[in-house]
Amino acid sequence: MSSAAKLSRCVDLLRHGEAAGGACFRGSRDDPLTPAGWAQLEAATAVDAAAGAWDRVLCSPAQRCAAFADVLGARLGVPVTALPALRERHFGAWEGQAAATLPAADLAAFWSDPAGFTPPGAEPLRDFRARVASGWQEVMTLTLSHRHPLVVTHGGVVRAILGEMLGLAAASLLLLEVPHACRTRIRLPEPHAGGLPSLVTHGC
Repeated sequence: MSSAAKLSRCVDLLRHGEAAGGACFRGSRDDPLTPAGWAQLEAATAVDAAAGAWDRVLCSPAQRCAAFADVLGARLGVPVTALPALRERHFGAWEGQAAATLPAADLAAFWSDPAGFTPPGAEPLRDFRARVASGWQEVMTLTLSHRHPLVVTHGGVVRAILGEMLGLAAASLLLLEVPHACRTRIRLPEPHAGGLPSLVTHGC
């Protein structure tokens, strides 16, 4: 990605890197980054960090996001703020479970009807989307005086933000791939100038 210098005002979303514990439903489970996950984030941010592109960092309070955000913010000399609304969705009884260990019928229902099927004890998708939408508005409010903030968060949160921006149905959110250390850039309107955020780039 190029630096934000050519853009009027923008925000970058960054998914955390690989977390300890392997591939599983990881929402409220607070696993740390693996060394490989940390290296993924270093690689994804190296160019813009060296250029001093970001003037504020916001993050999920989960350590797989916050630990890297704190180090990056200190390196850049910019404020770091953790926002609870940017947490990943809680998956209830599925927390820490690999997809292959779950009942096939339940897993199929989850993928085909994410709004209608909620894993036992999990945060309903509608509630999750509403929480993230509130968090996104909080990001917008906190960064009114900034030209280029960075948000370190989760794959589900990135999908929910893009879904809010683009008016996507629940089933469409799962069609957005957000791999580890994925970068998403959103152009922001100038404060008090009207207009809406728009998607510039998405991907590694």
